[in-house]
Amino acid sequence: MVRARQQRMSVIGSLNESELHAALKRHAAPPGSRFEVQLGGYVIDALHEDLLIEVQTRNFGAMRTKLAALLPEHRVRLVLPVAATRWLVKHHDDGRVERRRSPRSAGAEQLFAELVYGAELFAHPNLEIELTLIEEEEHRRHVPGKAWRRRGWVVTGRSLVTVRQKQLLREPPELLGLLPADLPSPFTTADIASLGRWPRRLAQQAAYCLVALELAQRVGKAGNAYLYELAALS
Repeated sequence: MVRARQQRMSVIGSLNESELHAALKRHAAPPGSRFEVQLGGYVIDALHEDLLIEVQTRNFGAMRTKLAALLPEHRVRLVLPVAATRWLVKHHDDGRVERRRSPRSAGAEQLFAELVYGAELFAHPNLEIELTLIEEEEHRRHVPGKAWRRRGWVVTGRSLVTVRQKQLLREPPELLGLLPADLPSPFTTADIASLGRWPRRLAQQAAYCLVALELAQRVGKAGNAYLYELAALS
């Protein structure tokens, strides 16, 4: 009965898997890896020797419970994809397909937007993050009355075009390399946004992560803006 239950869990995991997730899982797993492994009541994307590999295509917060359960006894590599380039693909009912490049782009700094949902987890010595910059396609179909902001074009899935770059982060201080160069001391989130040409919200998320991981601290205010200084690392 236990074996049958495990088989059902594995099948369900595969059936619910998105095309993008499946492609990234195959790309991230070293040769000889096992896929859809049952461990501690969870289905692990891939297992290579003693390393658990998890691909997160939703948000980091969705992994909090799973990671908290696995990290005390297992090494975990969390693969976080960032769409450096996204193609919008519209599938019309008459068979026509339109493909155009999205004006939005993202870089490695987008990691902070994911990490903000569980920054403290990265302090665990058993967790490492593989930041993966990708080119992807976002597929859409027109459904009247749905997705009014996109005028009825509903996202039906995402697929991988190519992996452009991978960066493995093993310790929190490596996050400092994602910050804009020449930050003043002290600095504000407005400084991060201006120097990095980041959205202000992303700069705020970065500051939150740095403080949560003790890589920076608040040292005062300038008007309504908090002032931050990077911590002295030994």
